[in-house]
Amino acid sequence: MTNQLTTPTIREVTVSEAIEAARGRVIVDVREPVEWNDGHIPNATLLPLAEVAERAPTLLPERSAPILVHCAAGVRSARAAAILERLGYTDVISMRGPLAEWRQRGGAWEVPEPLLSDAQRRRYSRQLLIPEIGQEGQRKLLDSSVLLIGAGGLGSPAALYLAASGVGTIGIVDDDVVDESNLQRQVLHTADRIGVRKVDSAAQTIGALNPETHVVKYPERLTAENVERLIAGYDVIVDGTDNFDTRYLLNDAAVRLRKPVVHGSIYRWDGQVTTFVPFEGPCYRCMYPTQPPDELAPACSVAGVLGVLPGIIGLLQANEVYKLVLGVGETLAGRLLMFDAMATRFDEVRIWRNPACPACGEGSLA
Repeated sequence: MTNQLTTPTIREVTVSEAIEAARGRVIVDVREPVEWNDGHIPNATLLPLAEVAERAPTLLPERSAPILVHCAAGVRSARAAAILERLGYTDVISMRGPLAEWRQRGGAWEVPEPLLSDAQRRRYSRQLLIPEIGQEGQRKLLDSSVLLIGAGGLGSPAALYLAASGVGTIGIVDDDVVDESNLQRQVLHTADRIGVRKVDSAAQTIGALNPETHVVKYPERLTAENVERLIAGYDVIVDGTDNFDTRYLLNDAAVRLRKPVVHGSIYRWDGQVTTFVPFEGPCYRCMYPTQPPDELAPACSVAGVLGVLPGIIGLLQANEVYKLVLGVGETLAGRLLMFDAMATRFDEVRIWRNPACPACGEGSLA
C-alpha cells in the first residue's frame, strides 16, 4: 500500500470577501516589517512568513479561533495558511488579491507615524530586518545612553560598535592621553593622535563613524566624589577599568542608583564578561566579597595582553548592552563568561547573589 502525503486545502477568499470576514477574525499579516511600516490593517498581528511555524503557537494560542491571513498579493498568505493548518489551526482563510485593492474598496488601513527618518532607515536597514529590533528597537537604541568607563582596550571596540549600531549618546570617562603602546589594541586611536586626550581622540573616531551619535567627554578619573554624578544620567554602564578599587567603587554606586553594569576584564590570553543588574542578580561584591590584592589584577603595562583579546571581550560587552537596551534575550546576569584565547574556548560559571552582600544584600541600605 502506497503512503501519500496530504496537502492542506487552502481556503482562499477575494479581497471583498476578506473585508467582510475580517470583522470577526484574527488578522495575521505575513509580510516583512519594512512592508508593515509603510502601512497595515489596524489590529493585525505581524507574523512574517519565515516565522510562522516557530512563533504562531505563542502569538496565536487559540487554535480554533477564526483567522484571516494576508500578504501583499496572496502567495505568501496561502503558504502561511497551509503552515497554520498543519499546526492544527482549524479555521484559516487566505486573502487572494493585491493589498492595494483592500484600501481601494474601503478596508480599514493605518500608516504609523515614522519612528525613523529616511536616512536612519537606510543606515540601519540590516538591523531593522531583525524581528527583535525593527523600527521600535532601533528607536530605543537611538534614544539610549551608554557610559564607557575607559576609552582603552575594552572601551574601544565597545564604543565603535555601539556607535555604528545607533546608540544615541555615548559618554566616555578617561583622564589619560594616547600613548604609542596603546595602538596595539585600543582601536579608537591612531598614530597621529599620540599625546591627545583619549576622550578627544575617541570623539573624533566616533564622529567620523556615525555623526548622529552624541559623544559626551569626561576627561577625569572615576572617584568616590564624582562617580554618582557621572553615571546618574545613563541607561547602561560599560566597565572597562583595570583595577579593583575602581570596580568596587563603580559597583557600589551603580547598585545605589540601580544602574546595570556590563563588566569586562582581560589578562594576557584570558578574558571575562558578565552583567550586573542591581537586585535582579548578583553584583561585583557578590562575585568577590573580599577585595583581592592588586597583584591579582595587574595592568596590561605589567602583565601584557594579546592585542585581539580586548576586541573580543569588548564586543561581548557591547552585545550585552544591546540586550539591556532592547529588553530582549538573556543577559549574562548571574553568569560569568570566560574566554581562553590560547585554546579558543569559552567556559561559564554561575554567580549567585549573596543575601549578606554589603552592597545589594538583604541588609544593605541600597
